[in-house]
Amino acid sequence: MPLVDSFGRVHRDLRISITDRCNFRCQYCMPAEGMVWQPRDELLTFEEIERVVRIAVGRFGVDSVRITGGEPTVRAHLPLLIDRLSRLGVDLAMTTNGATLGLLASDLAAAGLGRVNVSLDSLRPERFATITGRDGLDRVIAGIDAAVAAGLAPVKVNMVVMRGVNDDEVVDMATFGRAHGVTIRYIEFMPLDAQGDWERSDVVDAAAIVAAVHEVYPLVEVPRTTAAPAQQWTFADGVGSIGVIPTVTQSFCSTCDRVRLTADGQFRTCLFAHDDHDLRALLRSGADDDSVAAVMATAVGAKWAGHQIGQVHFIRPGRSMSQIGG
Repeated sequence: MPLVDSFGRVHRDLRISITDRCNFRCQYCMPAEGMVWQPRDELLTFEEIERVVRIAVGRFGVDSVRITGGEPTVRAHLPLLIDRLSRLGVDLAMTTNGATLGLLASDLAAAGLGRVNVSLDSLRPERFATITGRDGLDRVIAGIDAAVAAGLAPVKVNMVVMRGVNDDEVVDMATFGRAHGVTIRYIEFMPLDAQGDWERSDVVDAAAIVAAVHEVYPLVEVPRTTAAPAQQWTFADGVGSIGVIPTVTQSFCSTCDRVRLTADGQFRTCLFAHDDHDLRALLRSGADDDSVAAVMATAVGAKWAGHQIGQVHFIRPGRSMSQIGG
């Protein structure tokens, strides 16, 4: 029996944060006063993560799992978790900032990781350092190249486009993608920044992003055939493609098939959800798989229609993106 909500949406994509820690201090992810990290014993163990995925796959037909953070590569012995999950027969991917990907790409691929997304919001060293709090652009680019070499394909590079911050690099990022053989995915800036300063005027909409790239590199739109959030375009000359995720201006809530598990074991049905469902307490209290599955099914059954960003009654979630998982 699949995970189905009251609107008939089937959920087969599980996003799992495995840590709230990071090796960057991104100004849009972390509050100005700094993060208060979760105690290690409050994070799910690899065995607990594997058990939740096994239930999701066996009971509900979940077939796609993405590992996120924080920054997942700071979790010790990550290839061991990848090996455990890859044996469950899912499409296994990971989102990372790429800072240490150059050291791990080969091991992760050998352990069974299929694909990787790398977050990169600027190609300019000084701007990159301002956004991330670290001088590490060269390492991230080296990590991207290592992922390509390791066969973690398609390698996607995620750029959150923010007006007045990095929107002048949209075309530069497309050029980078073409040169490095990776797909650039432009993401509209969402109200999940740690400072809570998001304004609608900060959003560069998908249409403007596509128009800017198309003016330099003509694009051909690809018809959407899946529940994936990105709208796809290929370059007319055949050299790669781009994607745009229009979360704010063209919500894809009606086709969303994602659920989320935070690093501390809270099950969430939406990035913007206001409530969590505690799986960690169940896992550590001796509850059987039926009990865990029942909580997951009940949570998805009560999922709302959508986040309603931009509406007068929209309320930001209590956690930032770094605490929920990308």
